[in-house]
Amino acid sequence: MRLAELDIGLERDVFLGALIRELAESLEEIVGMEEASSYISLVGQRLGERIDGLYAKALELDGRLDRHQIAAVLIDLKRRIQGDFFIIEESEDRIVLGNRACPFGDKVLGRESMCMLTSNLFGQITAQHLGYAKVELRETIARGAPGCRVVIHLRGTPEAVAADGRDYFGEAVAPGPAEPGDGSASP
Repeated sequence: MRLAELDIGLERDVFLGALIRELAESLEEIVGMEEASSYISLVGQRLGERIDGLYAKALELDGRLDRHQIAAVLIDLKRRIQGDFFIIEESEDRIVLGNRACPFGDKVLGRESMCMLTSNLFGQITAQHLGYAKVELRETIARGAPGCRVVIHLRGTPEAVAADGRDYFGEAVAPGPAEPGDGSASP
């Protein structure tokens, strides 16, 4: 019997995807969805910092990325890990991305806490360059949608404040009081 020739479907990517799903499932069952999401958020934050550094080095950045470059980096990042993100809308206030394929494949189904990796990667990278981001996961494959719709709010507009998402802060912009009616976030 030659074990190496058996059709088992166990390659590195399959194994790692299953590992992450089982970790997320175990966390959700033991500590609950909110705590599991918080833990995975911490992992995502650290990954975001590391990946942002990789892009900064590769791009030989002297300064910060603008919103167009950020959108391109986020799409490239997900493409490299087999996601299929694309720009739906881009403005001074927000970047809206769609996605047709989760990097975790069907392993993400029913495991919403895994989406915190995307939220934190996008939020961390954006906030490091623009000072602020709020990531709203409007639709996700994990919740059963055919694709994802991710809104990255770039300023503390009334829409961003009302949005159900996570806020991220970076060092790009020093916090200060908002002028009445200017739509920016206050400290």
